[in-house]
Amino acid sequence: MTTRSGPEPGHGRAHDGPDPGLDAIMSERRHLINIAYRLLGSLAEAEDAVQEAYARWYAMSSERRDAVDSPGAWLTTVTSRVCLNLLGSARVRRETYVGEWIPEPLPERTEWSTARPDGGAVDPADRVTLDESVNLAFLVVLESMTPAERVAFILHDVFCHSFAEVGEIVGRTPAACRQLASSARRRIRATRPSPAPAAQRADIVRDFKQAWEAKDIDALIGLLDPDATAVADGGGLATTFLHPIEGGEQIAHAWVELARRKPGDMTFLERKVNGQPGLVAEQDGATVTVFAFDVAGGRIRHIWVVRNPEKLRRWTTAR
Repeated sequence: MTTRSGPEPGHGRAHDGPDPGLDAIMSERRHLINIAYRLLGSLAEAEDAVQEAYARWYAMSSERRDAVDSPGAWLTTVTSRVCLNLLGSARVRRETYVGEWIPEPLPERTEWSTARPDGGAVDPADRVTLDESVNLAFLVVLESMTPAERVAFILHDVFCHSFAEVGEIVGRTPAACRQLASSARRRIRATRPSPAPAAQRADIVRDFKQAWEAKDIDALIGLLDPDATAVADGGGLATTFLHPIEGGEQIAHAWVELARRKPGDMTFLERKVNGQPGLVAEQDGATVTVFAFDVAGGRIRHIWVVRNPEKLRRWTTAR
């Protein structure tokens, strides 16, 4: 079994404990969660994939485990293969999804909910490293790729695995994996122009919030690209628009109507979404909507609205 070429930024190593072998194995968890989230766009599914990899590890006899040269590389391979299979079935599942499907948004590391739906505590190791490869706009582009393209691109370009290692995971030659990653890069270049500087993105999102709260249609239109799109994900569990809204003027009118219907106890707050400037709506002390933005050329090109409560479990109230 090969070893991975480079660790995920901030990925911890084994520390002293009563079972050094177990400790070393479990120290891989954050790296595996980071890979799986980027591959699947869902933290819940990522956790399931990693759990499956660990289950397969401990299903082996101790002799077979001892024969593995690099447990971390073994776990990475199995996790990636599980994700590859899930990506294939996800396309079928999403055909029956109510409305549009948007990747699960993540809050800042300091603002994660401290409890799981099952009542347990969130392990800090589950937290995903927020960088450009988890920008929601980036994850949306990944959704347009074939499963093999997505796996090849993420493992090679983001996590620095060799194409030989990627080939072992996806069952293709290194040359074929190189072509898959190249195709993925072309998709990204074709759909994502150079993003605006971080400070400009924050300013534009702030201006959008102020214009929205003021119900200023002209200001909103000026902040939106004429060909902008807005997509919402309620998953059939929360009320929202089912079909994308196309055109900056149409979005501006829709957002003013949202402002007019806003409940009195709902507040809009500036928050980072997957490490990028965004907004959240809070009501009765809970996050009920997350808004992510793609800004380029000084204007907003895309807005993603996530209202599916199953995708908002990581979000806490404002501080």
